[in-house]
Amino acid sequence: MRYLHTMVRVKDVDQSLHFYSTLFGLTEVRRYENEKGRFTLIFLAAPDDVEAARANAAPCLELTYNWDTEDYAGGRNFGHLAYEVDDIYAFCQRLMDNGVTINRPPRDGHMAFVRSPDGISIEILQKGERLPAAEPWVSMGNTGAW
Repeated sequence: MRYLHTMVRVKDVDQSLHFYSTLFGLTEVRRYENEKGRFTLIFLAAPDDVEAARANAAPCLELTYNWDTEDYAGGRNFGHLAYEVDDIYAFCQRLMDNGVTINRPPRDGHMAFVRSPDGISIEILQKGERLPAAEPWVSMGNTGAW
């Protein structure tokens, strides 16, 4: 397993980049804009992690800017932790076997979400290529919020 990123939602990209980059010293290593989903993802790395983060080999801070206005109350601006695993199906099965609810099953062989006992959302991503679709995951619906 490898720790990938922590995601926080931001209301103002310029203000956030001023804080995280100019004042805090993080460096933007990649950006992804999704017109259909109406969001921008900006990945930032600490100075000693920049080169490794550009190669996807060091964790990042992911700033998520949703283009439509939204107030983030009650910690909603904190998004999730993300981890990459060797076999998402086996990993999720082990969690389920131990009483963990899979909130967003890995139907696509690539991504799943669970929540910690304290309600922290955790994204689980398949390392490398997505796995072929498989049961019981393909038929499982979402459960609760993720």
